[in-house]
Amino acid sequence: MENAQIADMLDEIADLLELKEANEFRIRSYRNASRTVRGLPERLEDLAADEEQDLADLPNIGDSTAEKIREILDKGTCQRLEDLHKEMPSGLPAVMRVEGVGPKKAIQLHKELDIGSLDDLKKAAEAGDIRQLEGFGEKTEQKILKGLETLSKTSGRLLFKDAADHFESLRRRLEGMKSLKKWEVAGSFRRTKETIGDLDVLLIAKDRGEATGELLEYEEISETIDKGEEKVTVRLSGGLQVDFRFFEEESFGAAMLYFTGSKAHNIALRRIAVARDWKLNEYGIFKGDRRLAGKDEEGVYKRLNLPWIPPELREDRGEIDAANAGELPTLVAPGDIRGDLQSHTTASDGENSIGEMARAAKDRGYSFFAITDHSKRVTMAQGLDDDDCRRHAEKIREVNDDLKGMWLMAGVEVDILKSGKLDLKAETLEQLDWVVASIHYDRNLDRKKMTERIVKAVESGVVHCLGHPLGRVIAQREPLAFDTAKVFEACAENDVCIEINAQPDRLDLPDTHCREAKAAGVMFTIGTDAHSTAGLDAMRFGVNVARRGWLEAGDILNTLTATKLRKRIRRK
Repeated sequence: MENAQIADMLDEIADLLELKEANEFRIRSYRNASRTVRGLPERLEDLAADEEQDLADLPNIGDSTAEKIREILDKGTCQRLEDLHKEMPSGLPAVMRVEGVGPKKAIQLHKELDIGSLDDLKKAAEAGDIRQLEGFGEKTEQKILKGLETLSKTSGRLLFKDAADHFESLRRRLEGMKSLKKWEVAGSFRRTKETIGDLDVLLIAKDRGEATGELLEYEEISETIDKGEEKVTVRLSGGLQVDFRFFEEESFGAAMLYFTGSKAHNIALRRIAVARDWKLNEYGIFKGDRRLAGKDEEGVYKRLNLPWIPPELREDRGEIDAANAGELPTLVAPGDIRGDLQSHTTASDGENSIGEMARAAKDRGYSFFAITDHSKRVTMAQGLDDDDCRRHAEKIREVNDDLKGMWLMAGVEVDILKSGKLDLKAETLEQLDWVVASIHYDRNLDRKKMTERIVKAVESGVVHCLGHPLGRVIAQREPLAFDTAKVFEACAENDVCIEINAQPDRLDLPDTHCREAKAAGVMFTIGTDAHSTAGLDAMRFGVNVARRGWLEAGDILNTLTATKLRKRIRRK
């Protein structure tokens, strides 16, 4: 069982407890445990198998939660979750997560309209039944319908992070198979799309029959969908479908190109081949029956008179024209990153102290690291008021004084209020090294008012960075509505960076907006928004977004040294 599956169950327990209006501390303890499990670099199942490892020693995992985790690993569920399912419909947590609902409204919908699933919710909303309830109305009903539409867009798909967890386990299996000569993962996973429908794994086998037998022994397979000489399709226990495809060495590169996609990129390449009276498919480039290329991707691109194009760019968004013109970007790489510019500690809603977060960042070889706890508007996170913020900054600087080789930045994530004013005083923010301004509330302003709100904050003169600009949560919450051109222009004119938030369910600013912002002259940051030391590992997901957004190292502040960053953000 993968970490993501275990974390999902812990979150489900928390959801059901929240629906029961249980003790807030108990709810939070399960949420924190889930966050720890998702962020673990090792498989929890492997840790549990180690007799010297006590799961209760892990952060936020007490004896009771450790016992439930072991029960989940043994039985695929735990008694606490099963008991809660008897008290609440199993579909109600999904209802609760629809934008416009939440736990209290979910309970009301269940009691008054017998709604216990997303299908029930959709039928009631379409019939106009929800607007009749006290506290709802037509606007809420329409918001719920929109939220359901958002969910449907990613139905059957996993977040990249969750798919990566499954792939990591599968990778270990494939690397241990003696029947394979070579294997590679392709598809949308190789292109690092934010959600993944299935995995395409290409194989060169010493013996296909033997390899098929080894594949089907993988303990995470819940269903064998198809088995043939060319392809084996299975479904993993977490629901992810995997297509294993066999190829010979002479066509492996062409297969990688074909199955990596995207479909639009492949069509554009085939047009080039057809113009030369060639045929391009998953087995190679052919002139008649003669194979011109196919063993490796570089050779296929070279035969088409193109340089190799990074998988993240293969979306038919101008990459072929750029390749023809010799203007492909040198994409930012994980090794270019020298620091992290958004994180949280126990001063607001984080799980680790200033010192623990700082040491974890330094262990990653960072040159700088920003602590940016929430301001007071985020009451659920116990955000800081002006006095708290100044005291917190002093504590950060005290820790910084004891550090060698890394600049620990005293910062804040300050809320942009409905009026466009900031949640803390300008004189407080001016004393900080780094100020991220974000929107967490009053999300439903119209496009014009939301644009004015953001621009006013950007023009305040005390903001360094606009945090998770669209405010979306993938498959759960729609992006804020604002004029991106005006906001990006304001950011460029006021030297305010735009964040790529690396949280796996945010990935905000999305790749589709990065090129627009770059063209406007905006600089970027990548922030993990880490709420624990394990959360710092999310940096790679932010780098994925930056690469898909055509960004180079020079476009991103995280690639600077601490010395250069100080000069770059020094207040004028």
